[in-house]
Amino acid sequence: MALPVLKNRHARAIFLDRYLLSAAPNGKSKRKDLLDLITRLGFVQVDSISTVERAHHMILRARKASYRPKHLAPLLEDEHSLFEHWTHDASVIPTAFFPYLKLRFSRDAETLRRQWRSWRRAGFEKKVDQLLERIDREGAKSSACVGEGEKRGSGGWWDWHPSKTALEYLWRTGELTVSRRESFKKFYDVTEKVLDESLISPEPEQQESIDWLCNAAIDRLGFASSTEIADFWGIVTKAEAKEWCGQAGLIEIDVEGVDGTLRRAFARDGILEEQAPKPTSRLRILSPFDPALRDRKRAERLFGFHYRIEIFVPEAKRKYGYYVFPMLEGDKLVGRIDMKALRANDILNVTGLWWERGVRATPARLDKLRAELDRMARFAGVSTVVIDPKLDL
Repeated sequence: MALPVLKNRHARAIFLDRYLLSAAPNGKSKRKDLLDLITRLGFVQVDSISTVERAHHMILRARKASYRPKHLAPLLEDEHSLFEHWTHDASVIPTAFFPYLKLRFSRDAETLRRQWRSWRRAGFEKKVDQLLERIDREGAKSSACVGEGEKRGSGGWWDWHPSKTALEYLWRTGELTVSRRESFKKFYDVTEKVLDESLISPEPEQQESIDWLCNAAIDRLGFASSTEIADFWGIVTKAEAKEWCGQAGLIEIDVEGVDGTLRRAFARDGILEEQAPKPTSRLRILSPFDPALRDRKRAERLFGFHYRIEIFVPEAKRKYGYYVFPMLEGDKLVGRIDMKALRANDILNVTGLWWERGVRATPARLDKLRAELDRMARFAGVSTVVIDPKLDL
């Protein structure tokens, strides 16, 4: 028996609505409004690359044009209504979700001990308890504050001294929390001294956490395979997500890709009748780490947009550039742009522009792009947009 089909245009509208990219990026972007935004997304990935601005700031700015990087720190460092931890990658997460991430803490505890004995420098396990006691006694520490006298490696990100490994282990297993950052360097403190006890004390049963995580995932994805549900948080196993999907009262549908192919997915009953709003026609530039693009294959199926970040590709072999930004217009990913904020020169320097096949650089579209570049320059704190003459923009 044929399954009901979610047509591609409808699927894209639901997708963009769930990722908060349908509406124009208006409204307030401080305190409660910003926390509500991140709560609706589930989490926001943190990344250190700052070609224009760091990824988490770009992600939030794409949804709230008034957002500025200074708006995030109060939620992390004063209110502690957000905390930093791991989903599929390092992220900022609402602290209200903390109890359900304890499933990750417990699972990581043994896994990381086993893996890091061979991946990291030997001896970190001996440092765990004494480092926790020291931070409890002396206060927050960064990795630069610990490991006095320990042998340092070559400086590669993987070559941690034993105390840094112990510090990261205590963070990954929930004993420590990032209390603040200084020049993007993390300072860790004992979790009970940073986060409110009422939020961190609940101890959900394993199945309760699995239920919560899977429900939260499908609500934010709209429609998904069991693997995509598992991958959303990176905590629930694929087998657990598959079992949950069979018991959660979901329906099965076929989702039409941009090329007309169908792919099986789970969804809430009523998805086919969902009236997703028509996406704004505004053109906006997204971070390569935007949650809407994190699952590259899913975005490619729905939008026909093939994106691979080329940071680790040798320059001579890059198709586009080191850190190229996707561009969204309406319900289509229309191209990508290479740009960098050169703050010493007070300019946003645009060096590359590629439209997707079939997308015409009409005067109206170019006007939208110029307007977005002007907004991006203000966001980056520079006054002028400089465009390579060869781009004819």
